[in-house]
Amino acid sequence: MTQQNGKLTGKVALITGASSGIGEATALALAQEGAAVALVARRRERLEELAQKIGEMGGQSAVIVSDLAQGGQAATVVQQTLTALGRLDIVVNNAGIMLLGPVAGGDPSDLQRMMDLNVTALMHLSQAALEVMKPQKSGHIVNISSVSGRGASPLSAGYSASKWAVGGFSEGLRQEAKQDRIRVTVIEPGVVATELTDHITHTQTKDMYEGRIKDMVPLESEDIAAAVLYAVTQPERVNVNELLIRPLDQG
Repeated sequence: MTQQNGKLTGKVALITGASSGIGEATALALAQEGAAVALVARRRERLEELAQKIGEMGGQSAVIVSDLAQGGQAATVVQQTLTALGRLDIVVNNAGIMLLGPVAGGDPSDLQRMMDLNVTALMHLSQAALEVMKPQKSGHIVNISSVSGRGASPLSAGYSASKWAVGGFSEGLRQEAKQDRIRVTVIEPGVVATELTDHITHTQTKDMYEGRIKDMVPLESEDIAAAVLYAVTQPERVNVNELLIRPLDQG
């Protein structure tokens, strides 16, 4: 298979949080199937390294440096994608942060940061993408949620709240967007070997979480990228609404 005859040849995908982990793996997977990819994140150097890999595969990409947690970035990112790559067919809202910790005595800014990036940025980028997708009567928005969007536990209240919000928004959007032939998919990973754990600011919680998962074989970023690829390469009549993916070892 080459990029010229891949399942996504001629399509353009915008991927947030593309500088590492699930976002990076997803960019590579979609590029391998022929999509041109807009790589969105804050770390330019990491994005440029990824763009080089995609170029060596024979693919096309555009580096877009943006902090989507800052207001007003969504429309700019979409416009930059259109300018660089000519169209927009797929959005993968992957950028997110996991700041586990207690509610009582916790840092209020942790809660705000999660809501700003995990929820508000995702909603704003979805809105901006719809402005392009509605007139063309096609498109696919993939929102990366979490198993924490289906349940909650001590020390995950804030994170779970943000991911429950992703699920609620995505289901409402799915029902609305289908009128314009736009598909919406939610993907809910369990424990994945990514940088998310590094973000935790509450030391005791970080130690406890790492202790809980240390004997587990976690998912790899490529496992989630494969799920994204599965969803976006289905026939247009098929909308994969939701995919829950846990490691075998996770309860």
